[in-house]
Amino acid sequence: MLHILFICTGNTCRSPMAEGLLRKLSAERGVNLEVRSAGVSAIAGTPMSRHAAAILRDEGVNDTITSSQLSGELLSWADLVLTLTQSHKRHVLHYFPKAVSKTFTLKEYVQDEEAVRRDLEELDSLYAGTELAASLGQEPEAADLQRIIEIRQRIPSADIMDPFGGSREDYEYAAAEIRSSLHRLLDKLEALRRL
Repeated sequence: MLHILFICTGNTCRSPMAEGLLRKLSAERGVNLEVRSAGVSAIAGTPMSRHAAAILRDEGVNDTITSSQLSGELLSWADLVLTLTQSHKRHVLHYFPKAVSKTFTLKEYVQDEEAVRRDLEELDSLYAGTELAASLGQEPEAADLQRIIEIRQRIPSADIMDPFGGSREDYEYAAAEIRSSLHRLLDKLEALRRL
């Protein structure tokens, strides 16, 4: 059984919506997996935001999801770590570098365009190089910084909008982004299962 971990900031909006929706969609499609979520700055036990909970209820998901703080134990449990933004991904890789081979943003993991995938891989490599330079007290190479800017300008956003503190419509928009990506995720997992 595949174990998937979603990560956002406080684990009260985006990642619990992703967790609940994927649990429902995977059951409907007969894809056997286990799903959890956590936050990089979560306060353990905090309930989902009221709008996130309402959206899940409207989808027929009645799970009671409370926040969990990201931990090494959760990352060890996960076969696939899907963050909701590039910033969350960088946080995971900074504190848990051994998770690099299984950590992606949700949107980049389901990305179908080969050119975009190559750009994302190069961007990850450039970020790793600039972080290494910074940790050694060195300035990053100017050419690397320029290349990061060039790539970021041409790739589509890998982030799911943060609805925290927003209106119900903001949450609906984020849920729609998540739902679309989850359908593509399940398509990909089903294709891999057939190989």
